Amino acid sequence: MRRPIIAGNWKMNGLARDAADLAASLRRLLDGYEGAEVVVCPPFTALALVRSAIDGSAIRLGAQDLHWEAKGAFTGEISPTMLKEAGCTFVVIGHSERRHILGETNDMVNRKLKAALAHALTPIVCVGELLEERTMKVTREVVEKQMQKAFDGVSAQDATQAVVAYEPVWAIGTGLTATPAQAQEIHHFIRNLLARQYGEATANTVRVLYGGSVKPDNIKGLMAEKDVDGALVGGASLQAGDFNKIVRYKESA
Repeated sequence: MRRPIIAGNWKMNGLARDAADLAASLRRLLDGYEGAEVVVCPPFTALALVRSAIDGSAIRLGAQDLHWEAKGAFTGEISPTMLKEAGCTFVVIGHSERRHILGETNDMVNRKLKAALAHALTPIVCVGELLEERTMKVTREVVEKQMQKAFDGVSAQDATQAVVAYEPVWAIGTGLTATPAQAQEIHHFIRNLLARQYGEATANTVRVLYGGSVKPDNIKGLMAEKDVDGALVGGASLQAGDFNKIVRYKESA
């Protein structure tokens, strides 16, 4: 049985004190909760205060990106060792905004994935298609290429430590959401890709999350699907009450 993950990607929102207050509110709301694994990914500048706010709780700290080198002349970047020192145990890799706005390539995603695994950070590897790619009916081809490139040279043992997030780009921040059936179709496809590369045992171990306008009113339907193992939540994770409802999706009527 794969334990679900509900991860909040706060993106470039909130000053450090705002982020710490949000984390503290989540801690209070989730006190005693023992269901899904909960992760919050604040901006880099807020990592220290958020770490203090959740210290001793079950909430895990994640980062939104990393560089593949441990140190060096990479102005503006942040290394795996820096994230470890900051208390991170998770890191988002290859988010669509980094791919399509900032030009991150499949090769860069592969290097970052390997770096995260080498430093015992759990990578949340994002894959997904643009609206025009879905319209052209090439979703599977796009996702397959992203998966193959991301996991190139990654062993089966290391792959079991990774998390995949399917995030259709057309559903991010648009209010549009893939239907549970659409999400299940691609999640199942992703699991089959993993099975082809690593075998059934590894494929059945890797958790596959859905990301794209996840809200309290659609999470339960998404989570009812066999191959949906959680969610990567954007805007709704910035509201403690909404994120709490998403985390506690099993308790909703």
